[in-house]
Amino acid sequence: MRGTRHGRGPHGRLRVRLGVLVLAFAWPQPAGADPPKYVAADVSQVDEDFAFQGEFAGSISLGGSRNRPLGLQVRATGDGTFEAAQYLGGLPGPRRTRQFQRLVGRRSDGFVVLSGGPWAVIVHPDHCVVVDGDGKRVGQLHRVRRQSPTLGAKAPRSAIVLFDGRNTDQFTEAEMTETGLLMEGAQVKRLFQDFNLHLEFRVPYAPYARDQARGNSGVYLLGRYEVQILDSFALEPRDNGCGGLYRFRDPDVNMSYPPLEWQTYDIMFTAPRWAVDGTKLQNARVTVWHNGVKIHDDVELVNKTGAGKPEEPSLVPILLQDHGSPVRFRNIWIIDRGAQPVGQFPVRGEPPGE
Repeated sequence: MRGTRHGRGPHGRLRVRLGVLVLAFAWPQPAGADPPKYVAADVSQVDEDFAFQGEFAGSISLGGSRNRPLGLQVRATGDGTFEAAQYLGGLPGPRRTRQFQRLVGRRSDGFVVLSGGPWAVIVHPDHCVVVDGDGKRVGQLHRVRRQSPTLGAKAPRSAIVLFDGRNTDQFTEAEMTETGLLMEGAQVKRLFQDFNLHLEFRVPYAPYARDQARGNSGVYLLGRYEVQILDSFALEPRDNGCGGLYRFRDPDVNMSYPPLEWQTYDIMFTAPRWAVDGTKLQNARVTVWHNGVKIHDDVELVNKTGAGKPEEPSLVPILLQDHGSPVRFRNIWIIDRGAQPVGQFPVRGEPPGE
C-alpha cells in the first residue's frame, strides 16, 4: 500500500461507475498485468461465486472418540476458483493459536471441492462436508456469520462524532455515497494528538484482484502511522495485510471478515513527545482492536510506517486513504484524550439494521 492518491486531487476522482459496480481499470496495476474483471461495492452486484465465500465452523473426527473443532474460511479468486484457510482448533480469535493450512478448489454446479490437506472439503452455500482419502465422511461444518462486538457502538458523551451518515462537515476532501456512507480519501479537519478512535469499514468484493489491489485503504494516524485496510480474509497475518501496521508489524491474529461484511477498528493512539529543539523524547504508541479482538497491544512506533509522512513535532490530520478501491466507512467517532475524560473503551455496539 502506497501513500499516493494516484492522480486524484481534491476536485476530481478517477472513477467509472455502473450502478454500484466499480470497473477495476481505475485501479493501479503492475505493468503489463490484465486488470480484474470487476469490483462490487455492494451485494446487489456479486457473482455466482460469492455464495460460497465466507466462514464455516464445526468439528471433525480424528479417529476413535477424538473430535477437534475445525474452522474454514473460503475466498473466491475468480472464474469459479477458490482459496481457503483451514484452522484446526476453530476460526481465528483471541484465545489460542490455530493450525493454519491452505486449500485450493473449483466450483462445479452447486458446490465447490477444496483439496490440499489430509481431507477434501465439499462446500455448499450453507454448509461443508469433510471427507477423508477413502471418501468417508469425517465431519460437517456450518456457515457462520460473525459480528464485531463493537459494531454500531454509540459515541460516548465525551466523543466528537466525525461521521454519522448525515454530512462530511468534519472532513476535507470527503465524499458520501447516495446511501450515506463515507468514501475513501477523507481527511479529518481537526488535529488530534492522543485519542481513541472508533470506525467501521467495508471492503469490496474483488475476486479477480490480487494482493494490494484487493480492497486497499488505510487509517493514517497523524498522517504518519498506517493501520492497513485490505481484503485479507482467509490469509495469514501480514504487516501489509488488514490490521497490519504497514511494513512495520504483523497483527497478532488476522481477524478479517469476508468482503462486504462490516468490520470495526478501535484504536488507542498516543503521539510521540518532542523537545523544544525538535529532539524526539518518546515514541508514539498504539493499541488496535480489529473486530473486537486486540491485535496490537501498546506497540511502540519507532518511526513512521510505510509511506507515512516523516516524523516531526507538528500535528498532521488523520486520513482514510484513497488507493483506488471502493472502501466504505460509517459510524466514526473520536475521543480527544487530552481534552476529555475517558471511560470504557472499546464500547460495545448496537448494530444498525443492514
